[in-house]
Amino acid sequence: MRKSIATVCLSGGLVEKLHACAAAGFDGVEIFEPDLVAGESSPEEIRALAARLGLSIDLYQPLRDIEGVEESQFADNLRRAEAKFALMKRLGADTVLVCSNVATATVDSDEVSAAQLRALGDLAGRYGVRIAFEALAWGRYVDDYRRAWRIVRLADHPRVGLCLDSFHILSRGHDSAQIASIPAEKIFFLQLADAPALSMDVLSWSRHHRLFPGEGSFDLVTFLTHVLRTGYAGPLSLEVFNDTFRQTDTRRTATHALRSLAWLEDQAARRLGTGAAEFLTEAKAPTGFDFVEIRAEDTDGIEVMLGQLGFSFRGVHRSRPARLWTSGTARIVLDEHNARDTEPLLTAVGLDVPDPLSSAARAHQLMAPPVHRRTYASGPGVRAVAAPEGTEIHLCAEGASWAGEFTGGATTEPIPASTPGPGPAAVTHVDHVNLAPSWADFDESVLFYTTVLDLDAAPRTEVPSPHGLVRSQVMHTPDGAVRLPLNMAPSGAATGCGRAGLPQHIAFACPDVTGLARAARDRGLRLLPVPANYYDDLAARFGLAAQDIARLRESNVLYDRDAHGHFLHFYTRTTGTVFLEFVQRVDGYAGFGADNAPIRLAAQSLTSRL
Repeated sequence: MRKSIATVCLSGGLVEKLHACAAAGFDGVEIFEPDLVAGESSPEEIRALAARLGLSIDLYQPLRDIEGVEESQFADNLRRAEAKFALMKRLGADTVLVCSNVATATVDSDEVSAAQLRALGDLAGRYGVRIAFEALAWGRYVDDYRRAWRIVRLADHPRVGLCLDSFHILSRGHDSAQIASIPAEKIFFLQLADAPALSMDVLSWSRHHRLFPGEGSFDLVTFLTHVLRTGYAGPLSLEVFNDTFRQTDTRRTATHALRSLAWLEDQAARRLGTGAAEFLTEAKAPTGFDFVEIRAEDTDGIEVMLGQLGFSFRGVHRSRPARLWTSGTARIVLDEHNARDTEPLLTAVGLDVPDPLSSAARAHQLMAPPVHRRTYASGPGVRAVAAPEGTEIHLCAEGASWAGEFTGGATTEPIPASTPGPGPAAVTHVDHVNLAPSWADFDESVLFYTTVLDLDAAPRTEVPSPHGLVRSQVMHTPDGAVRLPLNMAPSGAATGCGRAGLPQHIAFACPDVTGLARAARDRGLRLLPVPANYYDDLAARFGLAAQDIARLRESNVLYDRDAHGHFLHFYTRTTGTVFLEFVQRVDGYAGFGADNAPIRLAAQSLTSRL
């Protein structure tokens, strides 16, 4: 289907927005009136530019506060509308969005609104314009698409139809199933937007917090399938009011937007069983972590830390300055290649996937930027793409191993993948990897991990820190084999670390966290200190025995419990922009110790100033 986007979704001026939409691959645009009015280009120049760029002008919007008024007011409304119709003719737009009246409505009558829309349709016909009537969620009288459809039926005019907007319908909890009964020819336009679940007035929710499909809590796949079952064949168009998107890079946001629409169309087509030849390549979710890479000019400090924590040095890469450390199935690559003046930074995550070729093909179809660099695999088994926050995501073949490319000690023989480290491994595997997208990258990162890697998105949470609230959202596989928490620093926070203002970290699973903490401390590792007040509060919250509290306090281990089990974990201090966490999940505990996050953030803030 044709894909369109409202210019209000993007930052910049109208000319810049049109170039960005065309470069991303959109077929058409909705012209938001303030973008035209504020620009220097005439309607004729915008029309010509859109044609040169291969963009159709699918909608002009909005025309507000037209129907539901006294006749004297309606006469002036017709005068205002005719001026807009004349402008649209110059612009080359043939459909206008007419919103249900909010500010000036005084007559609560379907018959009056229908008669006025009929008169508006007569006037629009003289200019070759169609009226797409939309029920705003905050309309004074008309705030439900079903009532808007009754009014359009009463108007009974070939130039008057509906605009269906997913936000206005789903934000009010209206049943979208009844859309399927509307004739396709009377659905003049379709606007799509997602949104997070928020408790606030619907106008503010709409004007500031809409998201692209796949990033929020709306069931847009079901919504779209109801629309498509009518036979609707018009464009799928995005109308997303979002304060962040109107500040981010115009071209990047346009690509981000098209990715969301491609994913949504694919999901709806699969649900309907149509368009099989045009499906995105199906790629199964990752099954586990293959490796994590930390890059720095000098990785000696990280190596010392890993040794203190029981990891085994496995060797040096045969062709680049990279060193491999392992424990259990956890593999950490410390890379000094092209890392001049770089403090330790988490740069890459390798994920085991059932079919790297399919995963890479899907990533390409969803416009994920490929990473062109020599990987740790000697063959084509590893492919990589760049996530929005900058992390390289390597798509690794299950069961394949590149560990033989690392040679140990003075010998030139490769280390077999199955060679164990010295002694029993305290760490068994990577539990999760915590990434830190910036405010500009967060929503795009959620969409990337959802659509490209088929991860589920847990509900958003907010965690207090010394610098404000940290937004957190966990991307994960259903079985928890891959967990990628995304943490965003408060706007403007000067936390002193990380590309996005927060450090990144790797969490390792361990069967005996307190024992590992003691052993690492005895080897000289300085753990992140936990204040005594925390342990006093812990005793009050959970009623733990005094000897258990003392054991936790001694090793700076934190504790949490839920209905399924309990959780023990400790942290290293931050090195550069990276720290490590070691976790012990007991019974069915599946969380991340969220109540302990403020303690960790405060301790990190304090130690960073020492």
